[in-house]
Amino acid sequence: MDVDAAVRTRRTHKAYRAEPVDAETLDELLDLARWAPNHHLTNPWRFRILGPASLQRLKAAADAAKPGSARKLDRAPTLVVVSARQTGDPVQDREDVLATGVAAYIVLLAAHARGLAGYWRTLGILDHPDGRAAVGLEPDEVAVGLIHLGHPLHPPQRSERAPLADVATRLD
Repeated sequence: MDVDAAVRTRRTHKAYRAEPVDAETLDELLDLARWAPNHHLTNPWRFRILGPASLQRLKAAADAAKPGSARKLDRAPTLVVVSARQTGDPVQDREDVLATGVAAYIVLLAAHARGLAGYWRTLGILDHPDGRAAVGLEPDEVAVGLIHLGHPLHPPQRSERAPLADVATRLD
């Protein structure tokens, strides 16, 4: 699949088959993410693949904070917490969070190119001390999101985008 097709056809999926993404494929996806642009080559991204115990801890923290919210964590068989290391320098920290967002998108795009489905969520529980502890976030990290990955149950839904004229402006 070429890049243009991957970008235009990747969609959010919320229904997956039960089998997890195999470790080799997951390593390929995360290896590609390392090539995201990042100022001063800080490599700020951190990826945590949740196993059964860490998922249970995160679900318990989520339900304690908002009862019933943990059920969304069961949508996909493979979950990856994405975080960015922070330095305390506001300019560098902003750049590192944005670079980490790009790295997360690379994971989603590369997964799609391999026939997998993905879903990127931001989770408030990853900002809460119990959620952070559940997935081992360090004090110098900020959560960027949670990537759900797996084999899709259904083909992607078509969706439209705003016309280019609505989102791009040429300045003199």
